[in-house]
Amino acid sequence: MSLSKKFVEISDVGMTFETAKGSFTALKNINLTIEQGEFITLIGHSGCGKSTLLNLIAGLTLPSTGHLICAGREIAGPGPDRGVVFQNHSLLPWLTCYANVYLAVERVFSASESKAQLKARTDAALALVGLSHAAQKRPNEISGGMKQRVGIARALAMEPRVLLMDEPFGALDALTRAHLQDELLAIVAKTQSTVVMVTHDVDEAVLLSDRIVMLSNGPAAVIGDILTVDLPRPRERLALAENPAYHQLRSSVLEFLYQKEKRPAA
Repeated sequence: MSLSKKFVEISDVGMTFETAKGSFTALKNINLTIEQGEFITLIGHSGCGKSTLLNLIAGLTLPSTGHLICAGREIAGPGPDRGVVFQNHSLLPWLTCYANVYLAVERVFSASESKAQLKARTDAALALVGLSHAAQKRPNEISGGMKQRVGIARALAMEPRVLLMDEPFGALDALTRAHLQDELLAIVAKTQSTVVMVTHDVDEAVLLSDRIVMLSNGPAAVIGDILTVDLPRPRERLALAENPAYHQLRSSVLEFLYQKEKRPAA
């Protein structure tokens, strides 16, 4: 795959929030370039600003300083070019799985496509995440893992330039989480998506990423280090378990988190 450099550019970004107790600086001097088709994970201790940085890329929050660019255009707010998947799937409970995805497709493509084309997009997105059989079920009729797959389908159906994921598997049990990680690997390989994902899980970061961006402890968090994950794709979970390079990468992340960036005293 040929990667186009500077697909997402984050330049000198800082984020300060005004609170009842005064100003709180969450991020400072963040500089990062993400290539097209790259899978980036953001990792660090709780409160280091991972989700804040993801929200800035999504345009849900605007930076206090600096600027962000996606595909040559400044990020000035949310848009369909950046699909977001949260830990809470945020499905509308009164709609079926199909209708939850169709609603997003309709908002993005209704002005330029027929209802038949919108339906085809929705069907294709559900098929991509293996949920065609559950299209007419409502969220309370399916498992937590299936709900997250609907959320991923909804985001991918909009054909975003960047897929943004905020701990999408964090609330799931270990087996379901592993299954969805493997599915995500297959989906990204098929769609060639550019992905930025927040995670607390070191194994997840090494399994999925092209690069792992490690943030220092907050407040005023900075990028402490960036680790290139040069493991070949496609990646097989069982094969990686016996791969010395995988264990070295895992150890490098753990060293940063628990030695270079120790938790502040309570």
